[in-house]
Amino acid sequence: MQKKAAELERMAEVLVTGEQLRLRLHEGKVIKDRRHHLRTYPNCFVAKELIDWLLEHKEALDRDTAIKIMQKLLDQSIIHHVCDEHRDFKDMKLFYRFRKDDGTFPLDNEAKVFMRGQRIYEKLMNTDNNLLQTREEEGATFERTLVASEFIDWLLQEGEMATREEAEQLGRRLLEHGIIQHVTNKHHFVDGALLYQFRMNFRRRRRLIELLNERGRSIPESHDSPFCLRKQNSDGGNTSFLSVSPTKEIKVVVGARRSSMSSSCGSSGYYSSSPTLSSSPPVLCNPKSVLKRQVSPEELQTPGGPFIKKTFTIVGDAVGWGFVVRGNKPCHIQAVDPSGPAAAAGMKVCQFVVSVNGLNVLSLDYRTVSNLILTGPRTVVMEVMEEV
Repeated sequence: MQKKAAELERMAEVLVTGEQLRLRLHEGKVIKDRRHHLRTYPNCFVAKELIDWLLEHKEALDRDTAIKIMQKLLDQSIIHHVCDEHRDFKDMKLFYRFRKDDGTFPLDNEAKVFMRGQRIYEKLMNTDNNLLQTREEEGATFERTLVASEFIDWLLQEGEMATREEAEQLGRRLLEHGIIQHVTNKHHFVDGALLYQFRMNFRRRRRLIELLNERGRSIPESHDSPFCLRKQNSDGGNTSFLSVSPTKEIKVVVGARRSSMSSSCGSSGYYSSSPTLSSSPPVLCNPKSVLKRQVSPEELQTPGGPFIKKTFTIVGDAVGWGFVVRGNKPCHIQAVDPSGPAAAAGMKVCQFVVSVNGLNVLSLDYRTVSNLILTGPRTVVMEVMEEV
């Protein structure tokens, strides 16, 4: 049973990673209609050009690695040659296409359950509801939990299932496929007062190199910020993230984009752990603040002071909003993903957070502010104070 669940979980990771890549390639116009020998091939990409794109976006260190990544997607029937003449992914001017773009994706039972779970996950995240809350069970506190009976009520209300029995069976299938889990892994899904969490964070941006690493899931995700920062190399080389200054002790820098897993972090050194991956080692998150000095809410609001107010409207993408919040009363912007929505809106590190969607947060810590963002609408309006 555990082996089957692990296989389903790996399949789900491949599907999510492939879908995220497909959307990025469409956005970057890498996928488009192309002509060859007087014939038009809709929604395809050129293998050689795609490898160039992977290298340019630092998704692979070399062409051989890029080929292996795409071969993994081809083997899993995520992509295929437009004429199905090549079973190998070749670094040539050949046309390939995502099966989801031409309707040939094989929808077996496992894929159907996975896609159903992903749709329900997105639906829960994008609608106003009180289903996901911090709750207690067996004397322990768990974040972003669902009460099974309330979840079933919601499935019926949304027309996802016709009867409670069918909804309960769906919950059991989601659990068996590693999409949800009981908070302490002691129970299967039953219609009652037990607590469950989404085990899989569909919105975490996957690095394509994870497709080649069977142990990629061993990196736990924390739940204290709206996007994921990860330093893949320990050699201090190039990184695609701003403002994080890793020390020799830091192996991985972690935040979370709308993560569905719970975590615990200390106030001085951020250690993330997940009960869903209890066998994994703890991850040391970057504890060093980017601030040169801490300021008080009173100092920020002093008339004629050295701070100016700015307002950003940030529309989250499929992964999140692209920034990390840290600190207490007031909290500040610790890091900004240069390719994310926050950077596009003009957000910078060291800015102090004043309000989120009209609510003053100067007296709140970063966990509370992050939770406001995570549980709010996809479009976030934030006021910040920036030192001039």
